[in-house]
Amino acid sequence: MISDTFPILTTERLHLRQIQDSDAPALFSYFSKDEVTLYFDLPTFQHLDEAYELVKTWQKNFLEKEAIRWAICLKDNPDQLIGSCGFHNFSTEHFRAEIGYELHPDFWQQGIMTEAISAIISFGFDSYKLNRIEAFIDPDNLASRRLLEKMDLVSEGILHDYFFEKGRFVDGEIFALLKKNYSQPTSFRQIV
Repeated sequence: MISDTFPILTTERLHLRQIQDSDAPALFSYFSKDEVTLYFDLPTFQHLDEAYELVKTWQKNFLEKEAIRWAICLKDNPDQLIGSCGFHNFSTEHFRAEIGYELHPDFWQQGIMTEAISAIISFGFDSYKLNRIEAFIDPDNLASRRLLEKMDLVSEGILHDYFFEKGRFVDGEIFALLKKNYSQPTSFRQIV
C-alpha cells in the first residue's frame, strides 16, 4: 500500500508533508503538555530527545512501509509543524488501517484536524485502496469522538481494558468508516 515516495497533500489551509528531524522542537512544544498526552499512548515528554526519537520512529515506520505520518502545517508556513496525522496498523490482506492524530493546543477548535483527517481519509480510500479506516480512542475523549463522528466514523463498541498505557489498563472505543459508506470527498491535492 505505501509507496516509496512520500505523498505531499494540500488542502484549502493546510500543507501535509513528511516529518523531518527539524520538526522535533515543534513536536516537543506540544508533547510536553499534559493536555495533549492525556489520552495519548505516550507519557508527557520531559526532554527534547523524546521528540527526536518519535520523529525517528515515524520515519523508520514509513521506510519499512508499516505506517505513514504527515506533518500538519499551515499553507502559509509549510516548514512549521503544528500537529501530525497518519495511518498505522495496516492490514494489507484486509484493506484496512488505523488513523492517529494530535495537534498543538494553540490550534484546537479551528477545524484544522477536521481538514487534515478529511484529506487523509480521502487519500486512504483513493490511493491506498483501503476498504475500512479505523480509529481507537479513550471513551472519555470527547474531542476525538466529535471529530470522528464529523468524519462519519461510527462507534462499533468499547473494548474494556484493551490497552495498557501509563501503568494502567484503559478501555478503547473503536470507530470505523467503510468505503461503501464514505460520502465526504474532500478538496485536497496531492503534490507528489
